[in-house]
Amino acid sequence: MINVTKPFLPPLSEYTAYLQGIWERNWLTNNGPLVNELELKLKEYLRVKHMLFLGNGTIAIQIAMKVLDLKGEVITTPFSFVATTSSIVWEGCKPVFADIDPRTFNIDPSKIEALITPKTTGILATHVYGNACDIEAIDKIAKKHGLKVIYDAAHAFGSTYKGKSLFEYGDVSTASFHATKVFHSTEGGAVFANDPELIRKMSLIRNFGFNGPEAFDGVGLNGKNSEFHAGMGLAVLKYIDELLAARKEQALIYDEALVPVRLQKPEIFPGTEWNYSYYPVVFESEALLLKSMEMLQANWIYPRRYFYPSLSGLEYVDKYPTPIADDISKRVLCLPMYHSLKREDIYFIARLLARAQNN
Repeated sequence: MINVTKPFLPPLSEYTAYLQGIWERNWLTNNGPLVNELELKLKEYLRVKHMLFLGNGTIAIQIAMKVLDLKGEVITTPFSFVATTSSIVWEGCKPVFADIDPRTFNIDPSKIEALITPKTTGILATHVYGNACDIEAIDKIAKKHGLKVIYDAAHAFGSTYKGKSLFEYGDVSTASFHATKVFHSTEGGAVFANDPELIRKMSLIRNFGFNGPEAFDGVGLNGKNSEFHAGMGLAVLKYIDELLAARKEQALIYDEALVPVRLQKPEIFPGTEWNYSYYPVVFESEALLLKSMEMLQANWIYPRRYFYPSLSGLEYVDKYPTPIADDISKRVLCLPMYHSLKREDIYFIARLLARAQNN
């Protein structure tokens, strides 16, 4: 069976070495030494100024919204994982959907400005599949209208824009370290900001607002992560260059194998060094996508319609016209991509797609 992804697990002995230390210290959570070590090593690897390791990528978005005091309306993309939208709703704000660029699948900056009202306080954009948004255009609009910018960079570990990590952009960027991501800590996430004061405030928020043993500084929640998860992150980080290289090689094999198949792929935004976190393809019609999925699944291959359906159709949001996102979401499919996927597997997938298209 070939799934759309498979989590990388480091050698068990390397992870158990971290577990041994946890047992010896009897320090399981609450900003332990492994959490601190992971934060330091991630900052060094990513060449970022500040970050905080959190429980997951969803709580990262919620903390980002809280620290930036976003209220009212937040302009966002309908082409993302549901947590991007549900976090806005959870924080008591209204998601306002701007359509996407048909080439990159990221939010289209030319559609943002017309949606800004006196109630707009922020923009929450997703670097879809680890592909950089039009950062300069979004920044220009935000500055003009006094808006805050959050980047949902859940897919962006290892992607850079103009030589800097995608996590370096926006007022706050968020990441997911879920088991399905290129870099993972089983469950996990992070927030990044260049402003140390924002990081200080978010560090209080992630720990109930504690500012000392018997003092609180504002409303907080439990956004912490454990030593067990940090240990997994440290064990995986040792192999991250190898994992990123494997994905790039697999993407190039897909490019070669799929030449006979009529498919569209997103364009990588100029200036981006992509991390190849996914391999998305767009079919000529939804009917052909469904036929192809049936062919693959009959051969124990399980891709994913990622992202489908378009978030603008969620029952708990107001409706906005997003015809491009609605169309792409019906025709896009992420093909299997993970560290141990073999060349012959990729060619087998390509042959099945060609057969579905030609039969």
